[in-house]
Parts: sequence; C-alpha cells; structure tokens
Amino acid sequence: MIPSIRIILSLGSFLLLFISSTAAKTSFRPKALVLPVTKDISSSTPQYVTQIKQRTPLVTVNLTVDLGGGYVWVNCQHGYVSSTSKSVACGSAQCSLFGSSSCSGDKVKVCGGFPSNTVTGVSTSGDVRSDVVSVESTDGNSAGRAVTVPKFLFICGSDVVQKGLPKGVTGMAGFGRTKVSLPSQFSSAFSFSRKFAICLSSGTINSKGVIIFGDAPYNFGYLNSDLSKALNFTPLITNPVSTAPISSLGEPSYEYFIGVKSIVISDKEVPLNTSLLSINKNGVGGTKISTVNPYGILETSIYKAVSKAFVKAVGVKTVSPVSPFGTCFTQHEIGSSPMGPGVPDIKLVLQNGVVWDIIGANSMVQFSNIDVICLGFVDGGSKPKASQVGFVPMTGDQPTTSITIGGLQLENNLIQVDLARSRLGFRSIFSDHSNCANFNFTSSA
Repeated sequence: MIPSIRIILSLGSFLLLFISSTAAKTSFRPKALVLPVTKDISSSTPQYVTQIKQRTPLVTVNLTVDLGGGYVWVNCQHGYVSSTSKSVACGSAQCSLFGSSSCSGDKVKVCGGFPSNTVTGVSTSGDVRSDVVSVESTDGNSAGRAVTVPKFLFICGSDVVQKGLPKGVTGMAGFGRTKVSLPSQFSSAFSFSRKFAICLSSGTINSKGVIIFGDAPYNFGYLNSDLSKALNFTPLITNPVSTAPISSLGEPSYEYFIGVKSIVISDKEVPLNTSLLSINKNGVGGTKISTVNPYGILETSIYKAVSKAFVKAVGVKTVSPVSPFGTCFTQHEIGSSPMGPGVPDIKLVLQNGVVWDIIGANSMVQFSNIDVICLGFVDGGSKPKASQVGFVPMTGDQPTTSITIGGLQLENNLIQVDLARSRLGFRSIFSDHSNCANFNFTSSA
C-alpha cells in the first residue's frame, strides 16, 4: 500500500507545482475567485451555465455546470483558435491526472480523455490540452481584478457530445472530487483552500447566481451579512463506485453524497425502506447533490411514500400530472406563502442530526400557461442496472442513487463544498428574505 500512497501524493504535488508555477506572474495572489451562473431553460432540460475566458486572445466560453463532473471539456471541433493551446503528452504526469491510458497520434502521442455530456449521457473521446483561463477575483463583496492560469487542463469535446446543451454553450465545467476539476485547478493555481460555494438563482432573465472559490466572506445575503458564518454543515460521504458515464473498475464516484437518515413531512416521519438511504458495496443507494438534474429524483418506493405523505399533508385533491412529474394539484387551491407555494416543508434529517428544510419555493414547479402546480420530484425507478451487480461497463450504465437533490432544490440556497474538511454547508437565503442574484458583479478593481 505504501508505494500506491506515494504515487497519489506525487501526482497531487505535481498538479500543485505544474499549475502554481504557471499561474499569472504577478504580485497579486487572490484569496478567492468568482464566476457568474445563470439558469437556461431554452433546451429541453433546464441547465445552469457559467462563463470563463479562455485562449489567446481571450474568448468567452459558456459551460454547463456539472457539480459532480470530474473535469472541464470544451468543444474544439470548430473554430478553436489559440496561440497558447498545447496538447498534453501521453504518459506525462499531467495525463495521469485524468486517469487516462488512451493515446492518439502517430509520431507524437497525445493524451486522450473521455468528455461526457452528463445531461444526455453521451460520451466520446478527445485530446487533453492546456490553455490560458482568465477569471475574476473577489473579496466576497464584489468582483475584482482578473487573474489567469496559463496552463489550465481540459479535454477537447466535439459536436456529438455538445448536442443537448443550450445554444451558445460549448462544454461542461466539472466541480467534482478530482485533481483536474475546476475548483481543484483554481485552488492549486493560487494556493487557497480547497472549497467553493455555489448559489443558484431561480430567475432566467438578467438574474445571475454566483460561484465563489477559496476563502472569502459571502456578503450578498440579507443586510449584506457574511453568510459563511450562518451555514449548517453535514459530512460528505464517498461513494466507492463511480457514477460517471465512463469509468474504470474500482474507481470511486466524483459526485458529492450526504447522509439522509429520514424524511419528515408535517412533523411525521415518512415510512421508508431505510436500507435505500445507505450506499451499498455496489454503489447503489444514498443521496447525492446534482446540478445537471433540474429536479429531485427519488427511487420508486421512496417517491411513492413521499408523494402519499405530501398529498395527505397538503389536503387537496390531485389532478392529472404534467410530465415528467407525477404529483400535481390545481394551482389556485394551493395558495402562496412568504416561502413560495403554500405547502408543507419536506425535511431531510441528515446523519449528524442537522435538518435540510425544503420549502415550497424549492419543492414545487409552477406553470405559466396552466392552472397546475407539481411536486418537483420525479420517480427515478427501482430496477438496478448492470453496474449495480458488480460490473462497471465502460460505456453507459450507472449505479442508481436513491435520492438526488436537484437544481430546483438548490436554488436560492447557499451551498458550500469544503473538501479539506470533507463537509457540505447549506443555508436557504430565500428564508433570509434574500436570493442568489444579489451578488455584486460590478468590478471594484
């Protein structure tokens, strides 16, 4: 085991050396970075989109945010022009960070990776490259001066894997538990804490949420107070089996899992098969957080139990459901409250006794053209796939997670992922009479 540990440590040390040594040559070293994130509903699946500036000369690149993705990929098939873009050599230390043994080219072997569209499930192959990335710094109050990472690592995608992303979006930004995810490369480049916070706005027009990397106060809540001091925390859990579209046998999941012990509606615990709330040796079960799933997903028996308890607590008749939802009501019979639609909270009781309250604004989906409102969770099915019985194929099947907390549930909640302490912080800032669009993106530089 000792040689394996040494290899892992050397790879981590190399990434820190490689990216830090190529960070912008400036006396200014930011403590935190900031990116905008907007909600796009132009495609069939609502997605959350961020922007980085990449290449020489710099070009704005729109990327779908994948909280559990392992890396950044960008479509290089058309019009990728940059004087600073370089291929990563096969067998190099940079290549090994992607866990890749794929090579292409005749005379010069180039490192290959497998860009995956986690919205559509489509994967392909592409070269691993490095190029300049520019992003704004922040002091937690507003955006500041831009800084650059001259050799940011990413995988080249293509039109095939880009299909299904919103118009103008040419790749995906992975925030997962790898050394080449967006947060990991930023923290290595500027030597700040391995943590980031994401706050998704529910608005779609001129309404920016925010992503903050590193150490900074989160001064965009009620009365402009530092929300980092008001977070609730729960431990992060590692799923030992990959949930990625393409993976190797024995590879753990990049995604973020937490421990849900029970679900409570109207002060009554929902009867569940509690074995589904834990992750078994095949990677099945548990609770994860996702930005590529726009709504919550529940295993069939959990969905039925939650739906039954929720309908009873609401106390009005259901109506014909609107796809993809299964539990819907007449909107005018539900009414409203300061916390959104007037429905009971769905309480997730977590492993350390902390409770995640899912208020009406995060549990219900309203429609502008019909008088219907639906529970924002969908039935995820119950049949295990091939990978759940010990086989991890290279092209598709994934273990089933019992509970997925989706984009709707995350909106106007401040979520902090602290990898150094292996914990997740959360707080509804909607409950604090604020929202995620309150961050000041006007540069103070």
